[in-house]
Amino acid sequence: MKIFAHRGASGTRPENTLPSFAEAIRAGAEGIELDVQLTKDDEIVVMHDEQVNRTTNGKGAIKDKTLKEIKALNAGSWFDDKYDSTKVPTLKEVVDLFIARNYRGIVEIELKTSVEEYPGIEEKVSNLMTSQEWPFTYWYCSMNVDTLERIHKLEPKTRIDLVMVDSEEAPTMALDRSYIKGIHPRTDWALDHDAEVPNYPIDVRPWIVNDEETLAKVMDLRVAGVFSDYPEKMLSAKKRNQQRT
Repeated sequence: MKIFAHRGASGTRPENTLPSFAEAIRAGAEGIELDVQLTKDDEIVVMHDEQVNRTTNGKGAIKDKTLKEIKALNAGSWFDDKYDSTKVPTLKEVVDLFIARNYRGIVEIELKTSVEEYPGIEEKVSNLMTSQEWPFTYWYCSMNVDTLERIHKLEPKTRIDLVMVDSEEAPTMALDRSYIKGIHPRTDWALDHDAEVPNYPIDVRPWIVNDEETLAKVMDLRVAGVFSDYPEKMLSAKKRNQQRT
């Protein structure tokens, strides 16, 4: 079971920023999850929300701003004033950081197309990710099945997972598509389906797991991984739980 840093080490650094990803690497995260969206001028930026309001000092939709306008925003002070020089990174800047730090884990790229379609985002992300060899392994995931189908056609050998929110139809959609190799449900879904999860036909990786008690519960379900805002804390908790068992 692998511990994935959710938006980097987002419990202790501003999410989806270079400081957050650098901390996840330092902590030894076995996987790092990040979110990608497209600017008005079709540049790939790493941010969770479709609007910049929550995690920057700006307002408005990513799709209505150029990369230059996005780069002018402060993406760290909302978390802590000491990150006031932190900017919204591009996907290229993030993978360059992973190369510079020789990161050898898994990078889970979530394509955020459930609200905004971002026509062409799959091709743009795939063009970057297939442009060279990386020291890390990368996978794709999304809530949007159409996006997963498009990315699978572009990269038939790259692992693809479905992110679940509340839909009970999502597991069926995943199981009906042989190219989907895992699901990412909420933690409460995994615990509510405790009879099914241990023998589930594809991998299950719940989100978000931030405390040791919950981690122990989902480890008992033999999940393939978890997403956590506190990768260092959960890595230590995983080790303690494995020693007890």
